[in-house]
Amino acid sequence: MRSALRRTVLAVLALTLFSSGLTGVAAAAPTSGFNDWSCKPSSSHPNPLVLLHGLGGNGPGNYSYLGPYLASRGYCAFAETYGQAVASIPVGGTISITQSSAQIEAYVDRVRQATGAAKVDVVGHSEGAFQAIYGPKIRGWKHKVGKVVAMAPPTHGTTFAGLVSVGDYLGLRPQVNYILNNFGCPACSELIVGGSAVEQLTNGPIAQPGVSYTVIASRADALVVPHETSFIREPGVRNLFVQDICPLDPVGHVGLAFDPTVGQLVANALDPAAARPVLCGFGPIV
Repeated sequence: MRSALRRTVLAVLALTLFSSGLTGVAAAAPTSGFNDWSCKPSSSHPNPLVLLHGLGGNGPGNYSYLGPYLASRGYCAFAETYGQAVASIPVGGTISITQSSAQIEAYVDRVRQATGAAKVDVVGHSEGAFQAIYGPKIRGWKHKVGKVVAMAPPTHGTTFAGLVSVGDYLGLRPQVNYILNNFGCPACSELIVGGSAVEQLTNGPIAQPGVSYTVIASRADALVVPHETSFIREPGVRNLFVQDICPLDPVGHVGLAFDPTVGQLVANALDPAAARPVLCGFGPIV
């Protein structure tokens, strides 16, 4: 009787330990995802991605295509909304470049802490692309970033301050109008030719040692013009037009973040060793 009881207890303990092991496996942290704070980067993609949206947009909206796409390629990707004049209104990037940059650095630190990664890779679009370049140089967090992929940054300023069209594309025009009418847009004036943030960035070399840069622009961009002003003409920086790869792609400024062709270019820039052939498509012309 006592022997049978002992066997029963041992069997229950064994089953409990086996079940716990299964639970531990099932609960393992994912190695890819979009805005999933339980995500832990894999050995093949050790740097999580910080995705920075354009002026007048927000993180989840601006990266509603590219965020999940990069997650499907095996990355832990995160997109916040920075630079909001009003916390309850999802329109970002309108406050000063300096203020937004501080928020972005804090977010980079949050992602690093949550994922356990020493560095992040940064993908930016429009103002977010400018911020991706501005932060490592002006705020000095180059040691926190491995790669920068910048889509249509107004690196040397733009002659057109209508970069809030990102918000238009996301259906935020009433909210954008409210912000502009009541709080203004310090970032707009800082990003035009001769703007204070542009002057800061372009005073001396832009690219920082230890950081890999890729700048992607479109010849059909109607907002950041002249188009070449996006480029960083310095050693170690790869500058390309979408049309260098796919001549018939009419993608515009806003559309860069929603174009499958550009998605492939971004993924290849993040992981050149595993680059895939680019299948040319047709991005939004806006």
